[in-house]
Amino acid sequence: MVKDFFKYQAQTSPNPLAMSVSHAKGSYIYDTDQKPHLDFVAGVSALTLGHQHPSVSKAIKDQVDKYTHVMVYGEYIQDPAVEFCRLLAENLPDPLNKTYMVNSGTEATEGALKLAKRVTGRSQLISCFNAYHGNTMGSMSVMGFEERKRAYRPLLPDVDFITFNNEEDLLKITEKTAGIILETIQGGAGFIQPFDGFLTKVKERCEQVGALMILDEIQPGFGRTGKLFGFQNYQVVPDIVVMGKGMGGGMPCGAFTASDKHMDTLYNNPGFGHITTFGGHPVIAAASLAVLKELVHTDIMAQTLEKEKLFRELLVHPLISEIRGIGLMLAPMTLSSEITNKVILKCKEKGLILFWLLFEGKAIRITPPLTISEQEIRQGCQLILEALNEVQQELGL
Repeated sequence: MVKDFFKYQAQTSPNPLAMSVSHAKGSYIYDTDQKPHLDFVAGVSALTLGHQHPSVSKAIKDQVDKYTHVMVYGEYIQDPAVEFCRLLAENLPDPLNKTYMVNSGTEATEGALKLAKRVTGRSQLISCFNAYHGNTMGSMSVMGFEERKRAYRPLLPDVDFITFNNEEDLLKITEKTAGIILETIQGGAGFIQPFDGFLTKVKERCEQVGALMILDEIQPGFGRTGKLFGFQNYQVVPDIVVMGKGMGGGMPCGAFTASDKHMDTLYNNPGFGHITTFGGHPVIAAASLAVLKELVHTDIMAQTLEKEKLFRELLVHPLISEIRGIGLMLAPMTLSSEITNKVILKCKEKGLILFWLLFEGKAIRITPPLTISEQEIRQGCQLILEALNEVQQELGL
């Protein structure tokens, strides 16, 4: 199977981790030798409730027994999608009340960028340096990392960039700007939070010039920061919210939400402003609804902040300079990318899954399922500390 993996399946990097998976349950992934691997990554922030959560699995199985795909998005009334969009609207601030369901986070980004242009009649888009919003052509155009995108130019024209948390740069948002897209918390850049009311100041500037504020909640969304969406921690309401990853509990998903006034511009003059065959797929929508119900009807989001405290209490080591992030979106920063690489690979051998961030080489990604237990946190942190001690000794630090 390993040979076939490399021979027949397209690769995304020169050295994939290439673990052969047998099954997964709760906070663990089991390889084909039946070795358990404690999962501190959750499919890169996607498995909100862990692997094979009973509510999500039941919702998927029940829906498969009723029907799967029946019609292109937006034409037939399908209960799982309608119920998800309604419950989402009930848990979002006004005027965020209408949702367009798609297949992935990057497709949701594409839809949000189009919506900003459609509503304003403008062409300019603004993003942040070191931003990541997906990897399709429009999303790549607002990626703030030239090294990753120069091979695919030309991309969208009329895109400018600012520095996250730099208030002076907000003057770049003008009457020519259709929208500015920001990650609520910069992910690939190192789990950088906004400070000094930065997001509020962005929204104020947008209102001054008639631009739309788009917040990318693909990673922070669905409880990972202790709130349903990360922006709810920062006293701001965007014009458009982009979501994905944790929304589907392990199923491929995405959506963008705006006011009905804005969203309704997509269906007329011209019609079919954004279309998708499989967006809002009933099985995916059923899984997403199960995740959302679990989050809003239990205290799991509040527990996330308590679990953050435990991580910060346990992960104290001379090779860790700081821990960035909030809730269960955490990035311990080591003193060098070499240390980070060694720790992640050592932990892999010890049965703990960690991962890298896209642009910040010193960061260790810790984004476990929100359902992870205190015992599992302690177990995983002990393995990280063991790996750090080994690296410290090897490098003579």
